[in-house]
Order: sequence, then C-alpha cells, then structure tokens
Amino acid sequence: MSKRKMKPLEIDDVEIVDYDKTKKAIKAAALGNAIEWFDFGVYGYVAYVLGKVFFPNSSPSVQMIAALATFSIPFIFRPLGGLFFGRLGDKYGRQKVLAITIIIMSVSTFGIGLIPSYDSIGIWAPILLLIVKIAQGFSVGGEYAGAAIFVAEYSPDRKRGFMGSWLDFGSILGFVVGAGFVSLISFSVGETAFMEWGWRIPFYLALPLGLIGLYLRHSLDETPTFQAHTENQSQTKKPKKIGFKQILSEHKRSLLVCVGLVICTNVTYYMLLTYLPSYFSHNLGYSEDHGVLIIIAVMVGMLFVQPFVGMFSDKIGRRPFIFAGSIALVLLSYPAFLFWIPIMYI
Repeated sequence: MSKRKMKPLEIDDVEIVDYDKTKKAIKAAALGNAIEWFDFGVYGYVAYVLGKVFFPNSSPSVQMIAALATFSIPFIFRPLGGLFFGRLGDKYGRQKVLAITIIIMSVSTFGIGLIPSYDSIGIWAPILLLIVKIAQGFSVGGEYAGAAIFVAEYSPDRKRGFMGSWLDFGSILGFVVGAGFVSLISFSVGETAFMEWGWRIPFYLALPLGLIGLYLRHSLDETPTFQAHTENQSQTKKPKKIGFKQILSEHKRSLLVCVGLVICTNVTYYMLLTYLPSYFSHNLGYSEDHGVLIIIAVMVGMLFVQPFVGMFSDKIGRRPFIFAGSIALVLLSYPAFLFWIPIMYI
C-alpha cells in the first residue's frame, strides 16, 4: 500500500514572529485570563454566603448545594460559548473575540454584586443569579479557547509549551487573587458585615479589572498566523470552509482524546479550587478564612510548578506529562479527601 505523499515544507509556511511582540502578547493574554478567572473564581469562595442570601428558606446543606449547582449549570453553556466565539475568532480575529469575552465576563460578574437578596425580591433573586452565571459560562467558553489559540499562534514551536504554560499560570493567579481578596475583605469588615454586604465587594472589583484587561487586549495585534490566513482567504475566490462534521470525521480520535483530557483535569481542578473551601467550612467546621487560606497555599505551589512543566514539555514532549498528570489526578483525588482528619488540627 503506497503512502500518501506529504507536501514539502516551503519557506512561506514558516511564520516569523517578532520576539518582543510575542512577549507582549503572552503577557496580555495571561493577565487578561487572570482577570477573567478572578471573576469566575470569586463565586466559589463566597458560595457559603450566596447560599444564605439567595436560598434563605432552605437548610444549610441545601443552601450550599443550590449555590454550587448555580455555579455548575453555566458549564453546560461553556461548549456553546467555545463554538460561537471560535467561529467568530476564525472569521474576525482572535484579538477582537478576546476583547468581547472579557467585557461580557466583567459586566456579568459585576451584576452578581448588584442582585438584591431573596428577602428583597423573592424568587427573582436566584433567577437573576442563574442568568448572569450562564452569561459567565458562555463568556469563559470563548475566553479560554480563544486565549489558548492566541498564545499557540504567537508562540515559536520550540517554546510553545513554556509560552502556553503562562496561560494557565494566569488562570491560577486569578483564582489566587480572588481568594486573597475574599479573605482580606472578610478579615477587614468582620464575618457579620461580610455576610450582610461585604461579599459584594469582590464582584464590584470585576468592572475596573475588566477595563484593565480590555486595555491590554485592545493594544495587541492579531496573530501572524491569522493575518496570513486572512490574506490567503482574500486571494481565494471561494474560501474553503470546514464544518464540524468534517472535523469529526477526519479528526475524531484527536477530538475525543482532547475531550477526555479536559474531563479528567477540570473535574479535579474545580473540586480543588472551588468546592474545597466550602467543603472545609461547611463539612469540616473550619472558619471561612482558614478554608480559603489552605487553598491559597495550594495554588501558590501550582504557580511555581506551572512554567517548569511547560518548559520541560518542550524538551521531552507533552505525552509524559499528560499521562502522569491524568493518572495522578484520578488516583490521588480520593486519598486527598481522607486526609481531612489530620489537617483539622493544623
């Protein structure tokens, strides 16, 4: 059976990227990502308060479940956001889409701080909360996919893992800053005031942070890869369009592998960074500040590890880290919950 002939690589196939522009693009993408995930992550650190504010007539356990369910439902809309903004990014550019997603995220997060309590407007309070959380989920779906493509297209081949690691660095940094703000405000105003009105302050911060992120992204140029794609499309009478059906038929295995990786990592990722603070407070009896501080320490450790993993993946490949990380996530998750007895005395 004859092998399919591969088209030889030509000089025009190699994109030359200015190093200073690359650094600027990576910084803006990572910082913008940090701002987005600050917005998205703050909710998890005040879930115990939101349960009481928006579901006051339920038992404490049901309040927590309802608050976390409201956090979870938007994940249904993340793939839709990825598909929608992905198509827009292919048509109009990555930079424009990233500017749109950060606006949606900032406004919707700011809106959470404006929603009156259940005692003020009744059932409309949790309904409005769900609506803005859906907007967040839709925005995040486009944000992370767009930012990942943006960074990948700006990164040179030999440093793509290292450059890409800063995107997740930004995500974790956003969670760290969000958790830090929640702890600081709670400590400053006291638990009673925090329950009454202090929990709204982190959500209000989303608007000025969003404006900073918008400024950073608006100053960026489109990726060289997208610019070259646009020029080729303009020179072609009938630009080639690739539908999802074709992608599924030609790249089914790769698509399923990527879906599996995301399922494996995201379940444990959000369990660790979003659910555990509430678990510590509600199930184990920690003070709210203590539970969040434990997670902050874990995330700071993740920040230091992230760039090194990206750098070593450029040297030895992605597969070893993917296999080792996925297996460790699955095998170590359950033992982590069994360690709560000794750490209660920390």
